[in-house]
Amino acid sequence: MNTPSEVEILLVEDNPRDAELTLRALKKRHLANHLVHVKDGQEALDWLTGMGAYAGRDLKQMPKVVLLDLKLPKMNGLEVLAAIRANEVISMVPVVVLTSSQEQRDVIESYRLRVNSYIVKPVDFEKFSVAVAEAGHYWLLVNHNVS
Repeated sequence: MNTPSEVEILLVEDNPRDAELTLRALKKRHLANHLVHVKDGQEALDWLTGMGAYAGRDLKQMPKVVLLDLKLPKMNGLEVLAAIRANEVISMVPVVVLTSSQEQRDVIESYRLRVNSYIVKPVDFEKFSVAVAEAGHYWLLVNHNVS
């Protein structure tokens, strides 16, 4: 059972339109009740590690999944993914890359860094909505995470 402060999804997305579309798609399937949205890679790491503006955050409360864009300010998504995997405390948090990049080098590097899934954002809103909802459903309801 979720506690009121429990975060199930950490959305790391700098594009306000994509963040809103992601949130709407998750809300439509009732999967956005426990979501935190951060706008850059450094803020994502600060949230996950309880640093900076998030100092004092309960680090026992880790998300069930991080939805991570690759094209981010301050620290790009691949740098964030590498930092997550290098940090023993947060290395097991599932990370799903949700990006517009179809570049083969991004896909290869993401998997080399042990991403859990790589999803290319469809341009069409309805297809985007379905992709996000299905990813959310899988990672929140089907997948069994390490506690």
